Amino acid sequence: MVLKLYGNPVSTCTNRVRTVLEELNVPYELVTIDFSKGEHKAPAFTAIQPFGQVPYIDDDGFKLYESRAIARYIALKYGGIGKLIPDPKDVQKYALFEQAASIELSNFDVFAAGLAWENLFKPAFGGQTNETIVQNYKTSLEGKLAAYDVILGKTKYLAGDEITLADLFHLPYGQLLEKQGIDYLVSGRWPNVTRWWKDVSSRESWKKIISAKA
Repeated sequence: MVLKLYGNPVSTCTNRVRTVLEELNVPYELVTIDFSKGEHKAPAFTAIQPFGQVPYIDDDGFKLYESRAIARYIALKYGGIGKLIPDPKDVQKYALFEQAASIELSNFDVFAAGLAWENLFKPAFGGQTNETIVQNYKTSLEGKLAAYDVILGKTKYLAGDEITLADLFHLPYGQLLEKQGIDYLVSGRWPNVTRWWKDVSSRESWKKIISAKA
């Protein structure tokens, strides 16, 4: 039974999972959840995902939600050990991966997602961008990327010299920064960040996802 991914092509979290599936050439079916019809809040959906958020997967009856948890599961089950995730038996290497994954969640996603909400999603829902909040997010993200530049001056990727899920996790909201005209990842202001972003965002898996959205 092919793995089913319940999500939406415009969803950042759905595309985080799709990228990992494409990286590992895992066959899957994308079951599109229609936000306009409120399908993500329907009882049949919330019975599986109580928060009413996409995505979740159904892997031969095993259901799992939260995009980063799904990505780890896919990597562990479908040949990602040594490719996208270190062997858990190598405790130190695995710890460095988890450190990098925590960096993305705590020091990038918070601010990049906040900017996307204020500049893209909020206006789309009829709201008004709060420029004060935007500036605060931008200032915070600038400080975080300065720290990224230090890390990436020592290693090729966030967890070492091999790419991991932690790097790929940045892709959906990183792309949306550029869509907002925020050039932090591409401007060369933080040269190690720009080198890393060019590398990560040029992967065939990600190019396939964004070309499918175009």
